Amino acid sequence: MDDEPTLVRAKALVKRFGDFEAVRGIDVEVRRGEAFGFLGPNGAGKSSTMRMIASVSPRTDGDLEVLGMDPDTHGPHIRARLGVVPQQDNLDNELTVRQNLQVYGRYFGLSRAQVRRKAVELLEFAQLSERADAEVEPLSGGMKRRLTIARSLVNDPELLLLDEPTTGLDPQARHLLWDRLFRLKAQGVTLIVTTHYMDEAEQLCDRLVVMDDGRIVAEGSPADLIARYSTREVLELRFLPGEQAPVDRVADLAERVEVLPDRLLLYTAAGESALEQVHAREVRPVSSLVRRSSLEDVFLRLTGRTLVD
Repeated sequence: MDDEPTLVRAKALVKRFGDFEAVRGIDVEVRRGEAFGFLGPNGAGKSSTMRMIASVSPRTDGDLEVLGMDPDTHGPHIRARLGVVPQQDNLDNELTVRQNLQVYGRYFGLSRAQVRRKAVELLEFAQLSERADAEVEPLSGGMKRRLTIARSLVNDPELLLLDEPTTGLDPQARHLLWDRLFRLKAQGVTLIVTTHYMDEAEQLCDRLVVMDDGRIVAEGSPADLIARYSTREVLELRFLPGEQAPVDRVADLAERVEVLPDRLLLYTAAGESALEQVHAREVRPVSSLVRRSSLEDVFLRLTGRTLVD
């Protein structure tokens, strides 16, 4: 994939709103055919970056090239080749599911015959064929999200931008949406995803950047980032609210210890062995859990707080 052409290239990219600097000089490259992620909490600058890439929000400073063009001078040409899934669904509730696709297709200059064919194809892709002539309003959140993604594909985009695609969805709906995105990637569509769900970033992204306070604090594949900034396993020891966690009695059992309000996180290559030693020292947490390290642990290591703080 390293040999693939670059579809998005940003250098020292800045976005300010008055005195507030939302994006603080970031460098990003997205290659054709990959799923690229922006991982970080709300307010990290992810959505501001996506809006600049989508060519709907001008950059304040720095260089930005999308599909080989400058958004400042070729915005309409870029937007014609993009698919955009906004953070909030903006479907037309007064139209049917099928009509939402057909009307949107007409915006891109497709003929009526073309949008009819495209709507059938996209309804099948989104698993909404049986609801084609239903109104949008009564659809579940997952169905509306799939329809929004289907609508973004009506112009056969080279690059699909998805801003927090599964926020508010239940686990089953999230996994179904992930499956649709995997299929798109297999078809050669380049994906850029923003998310604050670490499992989503691990599932979907070939590469990602971790953003915090408008800056990129790490970049790499999910596996590389976990290997670089965390240990193979994590032992979680939970204690009662207000109870003093015995950090000094377990600190030597791990490479590092993170102290959170309700638990201790012990980073170690062998979680079960560390747990046995915790018990041998008569430390009695309310509950304990040995798990593999995740991108949440990477973010905690880099920023000193969790993604959901």
